[in-house]
Amino acid sequence: MATTPVETSNADTLADQTYRAVRTAIATGKIKPGQRVTERGLAEQLSVSPTPVREAIRRLQQDGLLERTGPRTVKVSFISETAIRDLAEVEIALRGMIARFAAQRATQEQLDQLDAILDDADDLLILIRQRRSEGTPQDRHVNQLLDTMQRFNEAVDSCAGNPVLLRLLEQARVFSPSGRRARLLELLATNDEFGMDRYQNHRRLVRALRDRDPAAAEKITTERARAGMSALLESLGAESDVSGDTAADQHIDLSVFG
Repeated sequence: MATTPVETSNADTLADQTYRAVRTAIATGKIKPGQRVTERGLAEQLSVSPTPVREAIRRLQQDGLLERTGPRTVKVSFISETAIRDLAEVEIALRGMIARFAAQRATQEQLDQLDAILDDADDLLILIRQRRSEGTPQDRHVNQLLDTMQRFNEAVDSCAGNPVLLRLLEQARVFSPSGRRARLLELLATNDEFGMDRYQNHRRLVRALRDRDPAAAEKITTERARAGMSALLESLGAESDVSGDTAADQHIDLSVFG
């Protein structure tokens, strides 16, 4: 499988990216429960050295997602659908807490930035709908819209000013940001209105932040996160029901390095 070298930074180490890649592959079924994988095999798939793979495996063992079967071999633990949904509930709760802190700590400049980002998103949404009505390609604008909404989510995280919560959220993610994006693009390809019913909640959230209303901000965020997470998890369940792929045919989704 063709791969490209991974670039990293001090804030996002190669071991962190490797951990997220394997974790997302497990959560989305790219690596099946009971499947054995080797440090060398993972390193080759991800185009990294064995060192970050070993660190990622150590963390995944602590998470209960991998079990050591030999000096250089591990297998994926059997995790129930209930456990995955429990993890999703933790992520949703953490997102709500981040919104609560954001309502208390966001500066005027940060709030203005959130509105500016949503203004950009509104312009893109108009273009997408116009191109859709004309029957012309809209893929580039859809990608730009997803980029813009990712900027919005990251800006809300910054408003919270709570690095401890952000670290916990990173550990609890069912999907990495890039893995989630790939899933959204797949769903939008079959339903171009997917998620649009939740779009206006972003404006409602900013109003709650401006009103310094932590309870409202948390409620809006958890409702939006729960609806989105449910749709993503249900789509995975539907895929597993019809998929005929074997464990040996599955590969780690390198989009998590994006």
